[in-house]
Formats: sequence, structure tokens, C-alpha cells
Amino acid sequence: MKLALDTNAYTALFRHDRRALEATQAATEVVLPLIVLAELRAGFEAGSLTRQNEARLERFLNKPTARIVAPDEQTTFHYARMWNQLRRQGTPLPQNDLWIAALVLQHNCVLLTYDRHFDHLPQIPRW
Repeated sequence: MKLALDTNAYTALFRHDRRALEATQAATEVVLPLIVLAELRAGFEAGSLTRQNEARLERFLNKPTARIVAPDEQTTFHYARMWNQLRRQGTPLPQNDLWIAALVLQHNCVLLTYDRHFDHLPQIPRW
């Protein structure tokens, strides 16, 4: 299984959250959407442990099972369909989360997140 981590799932993993640990151990590949990487680094910059957090992130990304995925033209089709679906439902998502969802669909991942607003996108498989 390819597992994509939302920002809060990455944080939970390093807080030794049982659910996050189980999910990453079960995964054959752990995907970090570029948007999540940006959110993490923004959080690191705002905190007092920037160097330690960056070092931990680099160790994580250097694992053979870890991979960063970035939006491309194909991602925009997934994004547009889900944006329209959410608009019709009256259940908008934050823009960053919509990009994360589009990357999850594009790369056939299961999403690990603690955000409930992904409930509005039943096509997103979640752990």
C-alpha cells in the first residue's frame, strides 16, 4: 500500500502516535505531498526547533520507502473535479488540502490524516 501523509499525520508519527506508526509500518511506500512538505517547513520556521525538525525530516525523506510527490498537469484534473464536487455539496476544503487530495488520487495512495473535512471526499481512501 502507498500511504500519503497529511501534515498532522507526519507530526503524529514523530509523536509516536500508534495509528500513525501502524500505518507507516504497513505501507510499502510513504508519500509526502509537496504541499505537506511546505506546510511542515513553514511550521519549522515558526518554531524554536527548526534545525532539529529539518534534520528529522531529512532522515525521513532519505528512507528508501519515502517519496515526495508534486502537482503536475494531471493533478489539476483531479483538483478541478473535486473542487467542483465540493462546491456543489457546499462543503469547501482549504486549498492546500484540496491539492493534497488531488495528489492522493493521482498517485493511488491511501491518506493518513486526522482532519475530518476529508470526509466530504469519499473517493479519497483513508487509513
